[in-house]
Amino acid sequence: MYELLKGLRVIEVSAFIAAPYAGLSLAQMGVDVIRIDPIGGGLDYRRWPVTEEGRSLYWAGLNKGKKSIALNVREDEGREIAHALMAEPGPQKGMVITNLPPRGWLAYEAIKAKREDLIMVSIVGNRDGSVALDYTVNAAAGFPLVTGPVDYSGPVNHVMPVWDVVAGLSAVQGLMAAERKRQETGEGEFVQLALSDTAFATLSHLGYIGEAEIKGEDRPKTGNHVFGTYAQDFGTSDGKRVMVTAFTPRHWQVLVDATDTANAMALIEKDQQCDLRREENRYAARGPITDALKGWFEIHTFDQVQSALDEAGACWGPYQSVTEAIANDPRLSTESPLFDEIDQPGIGRYRAAGAMMDFAGEDRVPVRPAPVLGQDTDQVLSEILGFSDGELGRLHDQGIIGNAVP
Repeated sequence: MYELLKGLRVIEVSAFIAAPYAGLSLAQMGVDVIRIDPIGGGLDYRRWPVTEEGRSLYWAGLNKGKKSIALNVREDEGREIAHALMAEPGPQKGMVITNLPPRGWLAYEAIKAKREDLIMVSIVGNRDGSVALDYTVNAAAGFPLVTGPVDYSGPVNHVMPVWDVVAGLSAVQGLMAAERKRQETGEGEFVQLALSDTAFATLSHLGYIGEAEIKGEDRPKTGNHVFGTYAQDFGTSDGKRVMVTAFTPRHWQVLVDATDTANAMALIEKDQQCDLRREENRYAARGPITDALKGWFEIHTFDQVQSALDEAGACWGPYQSVTEAIANDPRLSTESPLFDEIDQPGIGRYRAAGAMMDFAGEDRVPVRPAPVLGQDTDQVLSEILGFSDGELGRLHDQGIIGNAVP
């Protein structure tokens, strides 16, 4: 984590992935991110994966380094407290991120009435405000129909909620752009981001839409091959599996050298009248290339494959489970600046990632665990809104604010 954005304060009202991921990214840059949570927890407070005691590792992972206040926004006084936090005066305050419907008490105009230069980032499913989730968006964008085995015609979903992650990171971009505008003009901004647009924009950026409109065809399934170049998975003699890529002429040459297949590749070039230094030719000849490489991998152990490919400078990676990666991959080690061990209340001690970027002129600070739900309620309301102990006691008694909930 870093403190480059220390001093900024963002109020987060969220559930599931997109907005919490945005808040997490901001918190890991030093922003004071305050979650407004329902008393007792929201829709995703117990979401899987969970510990044996039912505590959500998912929620803890997405909310590291934030604060949490438990607030009953179904009551007028609870909504007034929420608005007071959102509209807090000051040049680095007055910013909100949400992926709940931006209406009612969360309507931009309602909060803007209390702070004219309010910045609000609203993540919705579709542009028209209708509901969409990562998995429905992914299906509509066509990706499952080009995923999976070549001989299987049905759709294959993937487990990574990529559009939620892209939306979260895009929301950060939108917030920071609006904050920059406010610094320069004094004007606030309502930023709306549709989850479905992240997928459809990516279709455009990566050429899928142009491919369909200009060429009049959909991209075919290629299994574990990579479309338009050479990449393929191979099994080793001891039952392990690796993914090998050759996107560039150099990648291709070192792969050939490491696997001692130069003669076999020369025969393929002669037979197909092509130059395998060109990636389109490697893609067209992916079948015979794979046949030529397969024999080398099948007679070498994983350790031998690793040694040969690393020595040659090939681009490759092992197939490994998460538990295997934790045990064996130095990129997940706490020796890496990315990871720290945290002691998450109610869950235990485990490694957790901080900010993904490195800033040469900044020192990292340790990753902070997620809050216990509502643990910061009294502190936030007293320090930011000036509530007295008596007022806090009354609000607790009336069910407007809640206590910390494990």
